Amino acid sequence: MAASKGQGDSMDVQRKQRLLILSAIALLGAALFTISAFAQNDAPAPSETGVILSIDGPVSPPVADYLAREIKNASDAKKELVIIEIDTPGGLVDSMKTIIKAILASDTPVVTYVSPQGARSASAGLYIMYAAHVSAMAPATNTGAATPVEIGGAPSDGDNPLEENPFGSQDENEPATASDEPDESPDNTDGTAEDLAGPSDSITDAGDAPEPAAEQDAPPLSSSNALRAKVINDSVAYIRALAEERGRNADWAEEAVREAASITANNALEIGVIDLVADDIDDLLRQIDGQTVSVASSEKTISTKNLKLERVEPTFLEQILSFIADPNVAVILMSLATTGIIIEMWNPGSIFPGAVGIISFILGLYAFQVLPFSWLGVSLMIAGGVLILVEAFTPTFGLAGLAGILVFGFGLYVLFPEGYRVSPSVIAGILAVAGGFLALVLFAIVGSRSHGPLIGAEAIRRREGIVDEWNGREGWVIVEGERWRARADKPMTPGDKIRVVEIDGLVLVVKQAKAGSFLGALQPKEA
Repeated sequence: MAASKGQGDSMDVQRKQRLLILSAIALLGAALFTISAFAQNDAPAPSETGVILSIDGPVSPPVADYLAREIKNASDAKKELVIIEIDTPGGLVDSMKTIIKAILASDTPVVTYVSPQGARSASAGLYIMYAAHVSAMAPATNTGAATPVEIGGAPSDGDNPLEENPFGSQDENEPATASDEPDESPDNTDGTAEDLAGPSDSITDAGDAPEPAAEQDAPPLSSSNALRAKVINDSVAYIRALAEERGRNADWAEEAVREAASITANNALEIGVIDLVADDIDDLLRQIDGQTVSVASSEKTISTKNLKLERVEPTFLEQILSFIADPNVAVILMSLATTGIIIEMWNPGSIFPGAVGIISFILGLYAFQVLPFSWLGVSLMIAGGVLILVEAFTPTFGLAGLAGILVFGFGLYVLFPEGYRVSPSVIAGILAVAGGFLALVLFAIVGSRSHGPLIGAEAIRRREGIVDEWNGREGWVIVEGERWRARADKPMTPGDKIRVVEIDGLVLVVKQAKAGSFLGALQPKEA
């Protein structure tokens, strides 16, 4: 009985130990769970992500592909924000519209930011700013000048039907004549072009269309002016639609299109062209935090707390194509094309200069497809190239070549409009290279005229050769690889060096050439 009781007490002790161990494990697990829960509650929320894109240079097809692709990727990935840094003089309308369509279709807010200080967002850049959900500028930046410019050169002031009176109405300060009486219609008292520009009348304050009688009395626009009016009116309607969508100043936007008006960052903020002025990206994020914007599918509140921004660059091919679209690069390519083609024509069969010229010409054409250029500049460049080519083929001792260089340089200067001007240092470098090429041409010409004749009796005189066979005072000699009959005033032996003195029919009169001193091997003399 005593043994049985001792065994029972031992089992109770073991049971209690197991219970204590299990309880300790349970308490430890509960403590770890509680600590983990508190740790999760105290941890910061996972950060959102955004992307930074850039427009640095003309708005070209590669830039449009890059921005449209990355905006769509950000929207599909439900990114918090897309920021587009802008510094552009403008670009192609089709490329601009590709970017704007991507912005309007995005479910991710798109913020445009004209930066750094000193940057601009002209022409196409202004349209992109008006399409953005939030538009911002850095201090000391500007925007505007959105008048469409045709590829091939901007028309002169007199070619703009919206800046002159296309209907020939009388200026209000000029006395009317019998044939120029003002229209009695109350809707046409001042005769300005903006009141009579057709489609633009739908966006005037009055909103009334001109009376049919006034339209019947007005002579029709010429084809060029009508086309120009259609382009400008279409651009006005497009930017006003964007302004109404985003609640920005539509009247100033129309002025920027019709009159190429420009404005600074602070003034743009005052009149409602942009939403804010920010010193840098951090200041921009601070100011837009909490703003609610309308994206493609709904409204979204921008949150920039714990926002991580990633800068996304264009692909390598897009960077190359954008680099080619730079005005400075474009003129360098066309200059290489001109030089290479001239060298190939001057020395046919060189192949390398011609190949470089053709490749540069093709790349230059791509750049000219993107950039607005003047046909006057192109014509001057062609004329300068022709004059340099004339110098190469019909030497004028540098007169035609120098004129060609000057004309070519002036063509480079007027090739692109203001805002796209080629750097003076680039023009100077191109002219220096062209001057060096011209100097080589003149050197070759002078060298070709300094030596004697290359064919005929005069060509072989003073040439040297060796005796092949000789008998007495006559024999055979080899001169310039040809075997000639020869005679001399004294006997010679095979292998002797000779110099041609005269040619008598088909017989050469020769003298022996000997080394008369230590330097004779370098400078042979007559015996």
